[in-house]
Amino acid sequence: MQDIMDVKDIAFPHLGIYLRNVPRGFNVFGFQIAFYGVIIGLGIFCGILLAAHIAKKEQLNPDLIWDFAIYAIVFSIIGARIYYVIFRWDLYRDDLLSIFNTRKGGLAIYGAVIAAFITLWIYCKVKKLSFLQIADICVPALVLGQIIGRWGNFMNREVFGEYTDNLLAMRLPIDAVRSSDISEGIASHIIEGTNYIQVHPTFLYEGLWNLALLLFMMAYRQHKKFRGEMWLLYLGGYGLGRAWIEGIRTDTLFIPHTTTAVSQVLAAVLFVSALTADFVIRIRLNKRGLIADKAENTPENE
Repeated sequence: MQDIMDVKDIAFPHLGIYLRNVPRGFNVFGFQIAFYGVIIGLGIFCGILLAAHIAKKEQLNPDLIWDFAIYAIVFSIIGARIYYVIFRWDLYRDDLLSIFNTRKGGLAIYGAVIAAFITLWIYCKVKKLSFLQIADICVPALVLGQIIGRWGNFMNREVFGEYTDNLLAMRLPIDAVRSSDISEGIASHIIEGTNYIQVHPTFLYEGLWNLALLLFMMAYRQHKKFRGEMWLLYLGGYGLGRAWIEGIRTDTLFIPHTTTAVSQVLAAVLFVSALTADFVIRIRLNKRGLIADKAENTPENE
């Protein structure tokens, strides 16, 4: 591997991968299109297709998924931005109009997820549908969208972790990343005479974790014990992975006036809560002698 990297290069030295001239976007009639947005859009579309497919297999009208998706996309973007702005208020308090400028980044996945579930709850209330039934259908699609969407972070040279020399270590030119994302630990490992940093590709870690989660969810879906279990599996499964990955990221959001990562705390809380809820519900169903298909029809599981 070379010591001086071009600003558009990306390398995985221990895998023998050196990618040259990786663009962040492309021009269409003079208008710059970011690959980040294209990839996020692709992830959303693929997720909707998967959710519609699952809905059809469960004898539910797929149009309900497409209708919900319209609202979910809009409010998830708003939620992702609000979450980010709240925990990076120092960047926006002196320039409130910059809150609306999302082209410079500043979206948080947990904000999008929270907004999406709130939107789904309201949608189900209006349509007189079971929130837990639709949530079970949608969460595999959400995971698929996250898997694809993380590659948008790769194109943006963001969502990476501290210095590492492990098998998946990634090298990025210093001039290609935000200076605020280069921690003291990363800076201390910059080799004299080079112009790159070597870091954990946490976007890749999360993508691989979510892929494993998705495969498990799709295999387990037919064996779930109660309505809402897939939703709990997502909250707990994603939370477990995010809790440890967040701990090595350098662009994490902190609880105001602390050095505690807000998404790490939220992820841990969701993991414990989901695990506890699943355990309690299973005990209650076992005591009542309910099998999975009967459990789905009980009022307490609506």
